[in-house]
Amino acid sequence: MGLIAIGDIHGCARSLEALLARIAPSSSDHLLFVGDYIDRGPDSKGVIDRLLALREEVSCTFLRGNHEAMMIEYLDEGTFELWRMNGGVSTLQSYLRREDSSEIHIPAAHAEFIRDTKLYHETDEFFFVHAGLEPDRTIAETQNDPDEQVLLWERGHLEADEVAWEKPVVCGHTPHPEPINREKLILIDTGCVYHMKPGMGRLTAVHLPERTFVDVAYADDG
Repeated sequence: MGLIAIGDIHGCARSLEALLARIAPSSSDHLLFVGDYIDRGPDSKGVIDRLLALREEVSCTFLRGNHEAMMIEYLDEGTFELWRMNGGVSTLQSYLRREDSSEIHIPAAHAEFIRDTKLYHETDEFFFVHAGLEPDRTIAETQNDPDEQVLLWERGHLEADEVAWEKPVVCGHTPHPEPINREKLILIDTGCVYHMKPGMGRLTAVHLPERTFVDVAYADDG
């Protein structure tokens, strides 16, 4: 079975489709998505539609990103201000019943998908999380006392000279022009949705344990 981790999609449905075509996953593969399926890009609804179909074809694990967490707060509590500042408007626009309508309809299957996302996933060789982990705490310590704020928002590990982790951590959340490939850190957010910024604009996956990276350029959903 091949294990393939896929970086932050952020509503870039055509880019996701292009990456899946490039990877050509088989029924024996396992796709691990590190979160941030929604927001900022043009077709968050289309991304979720594709992921729901994909999990019927291939084994998939879907982690929660900070953007999914903000959507959950909106769904459960009606909280919108933080989500609005972080691209939530584009997601809600993708759920308009018609382009000329103001009625937003989020299907129950989509809300369930968002709520069912996992905070982390562990294998014998790797630990997967959306943002990262505190560099001075072991993975075991994090699991014994998980802090969702850390798992979904942390960035301190990117500047740390050393980490206390027992195995490599695979994450997204912080866009970089190229993947980060260190002994204990693999970061695969290459800023697909930020294609207007120099050096950004690619959606990246990594085959594990080989650490073979595959990417596609941003594909316009317009």
